[in-house]
Amino acid sequence: MNDLVIMKHEDIFTDSMVIAEGTGIRHDKIKVAIRKHESKLCKFGKLSTSYGGESTGGRRLEVYNLNEQQSTFLITLLKNTDLVIDFKVRLVQEFFKMRQALMQRQTTSWVESRHQSKLTRQCETDVLKDLVGYAELQGSTHADKYYIVYSKLANKIAHISNRDVATMLELNNLNLIESIILKVVRQEMNKGAHYKEIYRTCSDRLNQFIKIAYLTA
Repeated sequence: MNDLVIMKHEDIFTDSMVIAEGTGIRHDKIKVAIRKHESKLCKFGKLSTSYGGESTGGRRLEVYNLNEQQSTFLITLLKNTDLVIDFKVRLVQEFFKMRQALMQRQTTSWVESRHQSKLTRQCETDVLKDLVGYAELQGSTHADKYYIVYSKLANKIAHISNRDVATMLELNNLNLIESIILKVVRQEMNKGAHYKEIYRTCSDRLNQFIKIAYLTA
C-alpha cells in the first residue's frame, strides 16, 4: 500500500491534495472543480474537509476528503494528459487493493496472519533491543532509533505503509521478512560484526529474498 488512499472509519478516502500532486494540476484548480460539481459529488456521500500543512500565504491549507466514488467521478472531469492517465490508473489500483484488504480483515485467515505477524514482530523487537546495547558499546549515538530504521526497512521490502490494512499476502511476506531480519541480526552480532555492517547485511539478504521470490512467483 502507498499513501494515495487512506482508511477512515472502515471506509477508504483520498484527498484533493493527493489528486493535485498526482496529476500535476494546481490544488486551487482541483478545489475549483470540486466546488463547481459539489452537488453531484454529494450524491456519492457527504463532502468533508480537513487541514494539511500550510498554504503559501502561511494559512492552514484546506483539503477536500473524497471517497472512492467521489474521487472516481472527479478524475473523469480532468483533461487526459499522460500524467493524469497514469495517476488515474494508480489511484484505481490503490482503491481496489485497499478494498481487498478491508474485505480480508473480516476473515479468520487474515486475523491469524496478523496475529502471527505481531508475534514475529515481538521477537524481532527483543533482538533489536539487544542490538541497541550492542551498537552503543561500539560507539553508536543513535541506537535508540534502530526500531524505526529496521521497521522501515521491513515495510519497504514488503511494500507496506500500514500493517493494519495490509493484505494477507503482504502480511505473510512481512512475517518472512522480519524473520530474516531477526535471524541475520542474531547471527551477525554473534560474529562480532559492526552494527552498520549488520544493517547492510540485512538489506542485502532481503534484496536477495526479493529476487528469489520474484523468480519463483
